[in-house]
Formats: sequence, structure tokens, C-alpha cells
Amino acid sequence: MKAIAFLTGALALAGCSAQRAEVARADAPVTVKVIAFNDFHGNLETPGRPIDVQAPDGSVVKVPAGGAAYFATAVQRLKARATHSVVVAAGDLTSASPLTSSLFLDEPTVTAMNMIGLEINAAGNHEFDRGTAELLRLQKGGCEKLTNREPCQLEPFKGAAFTYLAGNTVRADGGSLLPGTTIKTFGSGRRAIKIGFIGLTTRMTSTYVDPAGIRGYRFADEAETANKLVPQLKAQGADAIVVLIHEGGYPKRSDQPNQCDGLTGEIIDIVKRLDPAVDLVVSGHTHKAYVCDFAKIDAARPVLLTSAGNYGAFVTYITLTFDPVSRKLTGKTASQVVVQGEGNLSAAGPVKPAAAFPALPADPAVAAHVARYAAAAGPRAKRVVGRASAPILRDEDSEIRESPLGLLIADAQLAATRKDGAQLSLMNPGGVRTSITPAADGTVTFGDLYAVQPFGNNLQVKEYSGAQLRAVLEQQFTNIDGPRVLFASGLSYSFDRSRPAGQRIIAPLVEGKPLRDEAVYRVAMSGFLGGGGDAFDTLAAGKVVAGGVLDLDALEAWFARGQVIDPPALGRVKDVTPAGWKAN
Repeated sequence: MKAIAFLTGALALAGCSAQRAEVARADAPVTVKVIAFNDFHGNLETPGRPIDVQAPDGSVVKVPAGGAAYFATAVQRLKARATHSVVVAAGDLTSASPLTSSLFLDEPTVTAMNMIGLEINAAGNHEFDRGTAELLRLQKGGCEKLTNREPCQLEPFKGAAFTYLAGNTVRADGGSLLPGTTIKTFGSGRRAIKIGFIGLTTRMTSTYVDPAGIRGYRFADEAETANKLVPQLKAQGADAIVVLIHEGGYPKRSDQPNQCDGLTGEIIDIVKRLDPAVDLVVSGHTHKAYVCDFAKIDAARPVLLTSAGNYGAFVTYITLTFDPVSRKLTGKTASQVVVQGEGNLSAAGPVKPAAAFPALPADPAVAAHVARYAAAAGPRAKRVVGRASAPILRDEDSEIRESPLGLLIADAQLAATRKDGAQLSLMNPGGVRTSITPAADGTVTFGDLYAVQPFGNNLQVKEYSGAQLRAVLEQQFTNIDGPRVLFASGLSYSFDRSRPAGQRIIAPLVEGKPLRDEAVYRVAMSGFLGGGGDAFDTLAAGKVVAGGVLDLDALEAWFARGQVIDPPALGRVKDVTPAGWKAN
């Protein structure tokens, strides 16, 4: 098993009509192509920021990648090369989406996925953002209003033509919200191959979404759930098992999507515990692209592990090869295909297609579909809300340090809640979805802000003792979902991760004065975070004293003050951990 190079030649062909699917002899191996992706997040249009990708010659180039119309072309061309194929996804296709999709409850993204030919999707944590009832509506269709936004604004919604799987969404009676498995047969007669698919979401989903929306459900351990489902698929005659899971890893370099050097993350423990009958794991959640021969990590688990990054920038082309007589899996390879379109605009100006990768034409039908929704969202998206002196960035690589945009949001939320007595505010890194990139004249639009905070969380002010607040800050480094530093306004301190638990926070100041354990402080945050979201259960303990302002409204008000906004300076929270220290 090995990962092969980028499939540049496959997509460079003039069109699908010039391609012929392979025609196998009776004794030739049977191949099934798995076309996989994840974390699309409603990015129907090409994202504004190009991605860095290592080209075949070893250089790193900027590529304007993504966009549903180009993604459709990539998938169509890959399918045209195969006798047998299946299109699958590993979750978070919707929610945390740009305005063009999110304003319409992500209905246009689901429809685009139908047009692209998606067949199976393992629900991700963000697909639970609007609650289980709304997720079921995305599957089944209909126009029942289940959120604060209107469904079916442009047309009746028919629902997903693909199947959502999430076998570890468990009710008290043991049943699951969504199916856990499906099986598909490729070919017929003696050469027929059956592949079983298991779909799982991250067991941490309950810490990422509003508890009210998932009431009555728990999210079971991923490996334990998969291992219970494998025998069922084997009993149905599955010749291979594919796990689609919304959990993933972090490779050492993000510009080498065909490798997995230095891979870390929750997915490693999960794969190590999987039944040896599992052959392929298609992962997601971390927004990183990689192809990994897991046998190099654990020889007892010769699993092929993949992830296609995010926002439709890549699609993973996976080949499973079977012996036609025994139907045993004899080989598995994978490669990332760069979904490069016709270029885009970035903060630095136009980004032209990179010569190292093919530039794909847009699929006309999908392009027309996207254009119709973009036009409907346009007046709201293009409304100017203020100006910025420079791009205001989120941190793409770390959740244990400040980012200018995270601090700006915290400032905005504190300003919006001062009338309720708020003295400081806290903002979670996961709630900051993308950077703000102003136009050449500094203009910032409502669409820019919406892309940053698309969830529609209401702010609240809660009271905590100084001791409780100190416990919140300590939990940043003991969080069950990994260390993450909250963005703060009105609060400053240093931290040393090498110190014992309970002693990591150094010299905390609230409004410039030392934090006192016996004092009571009013803290502003989103209702999601205040309810214990992102696994900060220490924040759930506070008493709510005020609320009601929408987080997006607070951010817009910050920009609407009539002054040019500068990116906030870093340094409110200082990392003084000794150089070279590593967590156990």
C-alpha cells in the first residue's frame, strides 16, 4: 500500500467524453474508486484565500482552490475514469458556512451535493449546530421552520439524495438518531464486490453544540461503536469495510496533502483501536489534508487513512483493488486532487491559477445554482459595515495563542455588554471561523462579518467568583478536547504550562487590577460558551444576569463606530512556558 502523486493528468484531459472507463478482463482485478472529501462548510463559492500546496517539483505554490462548480467538475472527471465508484464525505458539509449558504439554512449546499453525486456522508459536529430536528430535515426535506431562519426561501427543499450516517448518536433506549451503516455492491455476478460503510461523528460533538439541540442523545466512543458494527456488515457479505469518521489528525506540514509525516491527533488512538477488518478510514474535522499508510504508525493496523482538508480545496481519489475470485482486498492507494478553478481575489489582489496544477472549468448547472443563491444573498452580503486598516487574521495553526481577530471579537462583545456591568469578556477560538479581509479601500461588508461568526449565538453576562474565573483559565490547559486559550478583553495574565495544575496562571489582572478569589466578576461570552461549550464546563457554573444581544450584531456595532479598525495588538495573554518544554 502506498500513496501516489497528485493526479494532475487525470483532470487535465479536455473533457470527460475523451475518457474511457477501464474495461477489465474476466480474470483481472476488480477496482473500486472511492472519491472522498470532508469539511465543505457551505463554501459554494471559491474561498477568498488561496492555499499553499507543494507542487510536483517540490516548490510550494499558492492555489486558488475550491468552489462547488469546480468541485463538481473534478468529481465528474474522476468518476468517468472508473468502472466502479462511490462518492463519500466525512462530515461538516454544512453550518459554519458563508452567507450564500447559511442564510438559506444550507439548503443550497445540500442541493449542490445532490448535483455533484454525493452518496454517503458521516454527519459532523457542525451538522448538529441547529439541532437534531433540523439535521433530520436536511436529510428528508420539507419546509418546517425549526430555527430562527426561514426555510425554503427560494424554492421547496427536497432534502439530501445522499445518506447521512452517524452510528454513535445514541438515545437512552440504545437506538441511533441516524443509521450507522450502509452497504453497496459494485458489479454483478461472480465479480460483484460488496463494501460496507460505517459513519461516525466525533464523540466530542456534545461539547461543540448547543446542548438544547441534542437533548436526549449522547455521542458514544467512535472505535467502540465501529467495532460493534463491523460484524453486522461482515454478516451481510461485505468484502471490505470503510469507516467515514468526523475526527482527524494534524500532519507536521499542511502543504503536503499526500503525506502524513508527524501526524498527531485523536484519530491515531481511534484507528489503533479499530477492528482489524477495517480497511480504509476517511476522516475530517481538523481541516487538514493527508494520505497516511497507518502501518507505518502501527504495524498491526495496515489501514489507509485520508482527509481532504476543507472547503472543497481537495478531493481524495482512492483505489481499492480486489481479487476477482476470492474477493479479498489486495491493494489500496490514494492521492489528493487539487480542485483549482479559474482564480480568485485575495487580500493581496487577484490569484491566478497555478501552472503546476490543472485549472478546471466550472460545471454549468452547479455554477448557475450557486449564482442564483449568491444573487439572493448579495444585497445583504455586500452591505458595507465599516472599514479596516489591514486584514484582521484568525490563527490557522494554533489554539493556544492569541489572534488579532479573536481579540477584536472579545473587545466587541465587551463593548456590547458594558451596559449590563460586564468587566471582561471571553471568546472561544472555535467560534472564529475565518479572517476578515477588507477590500482595497478598506471596506468591510456584512458578508465578511457573517463568515467570521455564522452561528447566531446570543451573548450573555454571567457572574463568577474570582476563584471560579481562575478555574476557567486553568481549564484552558486541561480541556478534554485539547489545550485552547480563550481570547480575552478586560483581562490579562501570563501562563506557564510546565507548572503543576492549578498554578499555571500567573498574575491575572481584571481591568488592570489583580484578580481576587473572593470578588465577584461579570463576564460576557456567547450563550454557547456560557453553557459549557467547547468543553469549558467550568463556565457553566456561573449565574446569568443579562443577555439577548446577538454576537454578530455586537461585531457589526464595533465596526459601525465610524472609525477605521486596526487589528488589535497581541500580548494580553503571554506564554512564559520554558523553551523546549513538552506536555507528557
